[in-house]
Order: sequence, then C-alpha cells, then structure tokens
Amino acid sequence: MQVCKGSKNIAVWAVALSLVAASAFSDGGTVLAQETAKESTATGNRVFFRGGYGELLSDRGGELITDGHGVAGRNDGTGGYYIGGGTDLMVTKDLWGMMNGVALVGEIGLEFKRWASANVGNGDTTGVTGVSNGGLSKVQLTMLTVSVAPKVKFRQGTDFQPWIIPAGLDFHVISPTSSQINYLDIGVQFGGGAEFRVWKELWLGLDSRFHLASNQTNTVNNFWTAGIYGAIGF
Repeated sequence: MQVCKGSKNIAVWAVALSLVAASAFSDGGTVLAQETAKESTATGNRVFFRGGYGELLSDRGGELITDGHGVAGRNDGTGGYYIGGGTDLMVTKDLWGMMNGVALVGEIGLEFKRWASANVGNGDTTGVTGVSNGGLSKVQLTMLTVSVAPKVKFRQGTDFQPWIIPAGLDFHVISPTSSQINYLDIGVQFGGGAEFRVWKELWLGLDSRFHLASNQTNTVNNFWTAGIYGAIGF
C-alpha cells in the first residue's frame, strides 16, 4: 500500500510539473524554443484534418422537406459529427514586429456536418402531397461549410501553441433545403484551441468553435463544434 501511495504522489507531482512547464511564458525558455524551432520550422504553414462532435442550436423538425411537416414523425435531431480539413497560411510570426511570439495565420477550411437522420415523410410522401408517390424514406440533415478566418497563435516557436479565432467568415450550404427552397447562408465563427508538437512538423490539437449564421434560409443554422485535429507543417 505504501508503494502504491508513493507512486500516486509521484504521478501527481509529475502531472503538476508538466502543466507548469507547458504554461510557462518565461523569456529565456521562449527564446531557446524559438531558436530550436528555426531549425525545424521553415514557414509555419500547415495542413490540418479534424473531426468531432457538432450540435445545432435549433432543430429542423416540422419542415416540408425534412419530415413533411411532421406528418409521420419528426426529423428533429440536433447532434451529430463533423469532419473537415484546411490549411493555415502564415502571415506574420511576430505581429509585424509589434509582439514577439504572437503569430497571425490565415485559415481556409472546409467542413461537413451530419446532424440527424430519420425515416419520415417528406415532400414526396403521399400524406404530404396527396399524390401516390410513396411512403416514408430516410432523410439525412447535413451541412457543408467553407470558411476563411484569421487565427492568432500564441507562443510561436514553442512546442505548445494556444490559439484563438476572433471572428471568421462562413459560407453554409444546408441539406435538405428549407421549406422555401433556400439552401445558402452566411455567418461568422469564433473559436479557440491549442496544439502540441508531436515530432518535427507533426502536430496534434484540440479545437472548439461557435458558428453564428444569418439564417437567410428561413431556418436557424447556428451551431457549435468540438473535436481534435492533426496537422502537418510545410
């Protein structure tokens, strides 16, 4: 029992020291890490692939094409998954000489979301149209987003780099279309996360974002995502 207790204490201290070391912003450590990174990081550009959980803030149940106005059940799921990818293009590694260790990159991203799926009535169902076209069918709710956003990365040149997106531009395509047959929307996103260098220019990170849409499709398209990503520097 004493051995287990001692091992537990050592593990706790090791985790605590690791967290302190990861969050240290001392000038000496930053300078040393920056000089080391110069040998392995030529540009700061990266290609990333990410995925995780996403959720709509409002469901799309009761629409004509999503479930035939609820004639045979509602397609009202809001939570699902997302997958995507993109690239970070370095703009400046020190905010144009104003702040060492703070970089600005431009992110261009592409993301697919699948919110829900249900066997329901739709615009081609007999009970909705009054025409004998068929019964229930599987209707999947999806969204495609193309985005362009500035990303501020802290601790540039070190192995641990937190970042934020103060505001970015979104272009959304929803499927199925709204009851008014509109499917294009625009909006803004806010995000934050952190990444850790695994080896050379291979990085792993955590990513969380909130997307506020203008709802030009006559549907509420606001959503949030949280997940992980892998990136490769080039």
